[in-house]
Amino acid sequence: MTKPTVMRLLSASLALAFALPLTTTGAGAETLAEIYEKAKAEKELVFYSGGPAVPHENRAKLFMQQFPGIEVKVTGGFSNVLNEQLEKQMAEKKLAVDMAFFQTVQDFVAWKKQGKLLNFKPDGFDQVLPNLRDEDGAYMAFSANALTYAYNTAAVKPEDAPKSALDFLKPMFAGKMISVYPADDDAALYLFHLIVQKYGWGWMDKYTANKPNYVQGHLPVARSVASGENIVTLDASSSVWDFKRQGKLEVAWPAEDLVPVFTATGGIFKDAPHPNAAKLYLSWYLAKEQQSRLGTFSSRADVPPPEGFKPLTSYKIANNYREFMVDDKLIAELRKRMEGYTGPPVNKGGVR
Repeated sequence: MTKPTVMRLLSASLALAFALPLTTTGAGAETLAEIYEKAKAEKELVFYSGGPAVPHENRAKLFMQQFPGIEVKVTGGFSNVLNEQLEKQMAEKKLAVDMAFFQTVQDFVAWKKQGKLLNFKPDGFDQVLPNLRDEDGAYMAFSANALTYAYNTAAVKPEDAPKSALDFLKPMFAGKMISVYPADDDAALYLFHLIVQKYGWGWMDKYTANKPNYVQGHLPVARSVASGENIVTLDASSSVWDFKRQGKLEVAWPAEDLVPVFTATGGIFKDAPHPNAAKLYLSWYLAKEQQSRLGTFSSRADVPPPEGFKPLTSYKIANNYREFMVDDKLIAELRKRMEGYTGPPVNKGGVR
């Protein structure tokens, strides 16, 4: 496709998007064009993103091409580190960030209760799955991620691929399994919780005896399995999908166990320095056009799944991640017990 053709299509999609009404709680409907005019006066947008920074950086570049005059500044990293920085800024009344996209959905639940989030429902909000959004628009999921199994195609035959959590107890995988630290990563904690709920803590004893390896971040998990340093994981996020396309590893959906679903949740802070730029970005990000480019499952019911996958709701999934994460007593007990198995996290980087 030629550059002029791309620009014509882009102009057409923008013209349509600019006419769409957007809803802000406590205010009348605004079109994207009206918000863009206000956003240009603010000149920039600042947000924090959990997980690998590169996808958010690439998305920000595309946004800046479509909406000239607004500079986007992205800080990526571990959600449970960046949220501490945000809390410090809020406590000192020096908030420098407009919005956040984090795996730690419990932060958004708490911030809403504290009155720190702006209620905003962009076009398409009604298509976000009910369990993945706040009814007032204070926050919503922008992507959904399933933790499946994955195995190195050069080291593991398809017939030997794990089909349940019990398969990870086999001697053939001893010392060659990897996941993120469950005490350190909320999604992995949810995964391990589901497993011990079904098989008991005896499973965790046997899994530990089989000498699993741990790392911070799902991207290093994917790289490790793809390289053959480790050969299987029960903790594969969408970070493995590029390696799947390269033929270095294969994704396996559990046949007997629930697949945990976790989300990247976003919301705008009530005291955001650039609230209109944040509204514009959030509206653009939730639009079907961008959601179709995510490379993972969308939180919108009307967006098709990524190529090669069925709709997320057609799998055998566990989808109460938010409810799990706000059970403070359970979470504290699980983190302590899991760290007893894995030891404290060793930070080796891993978000790029």
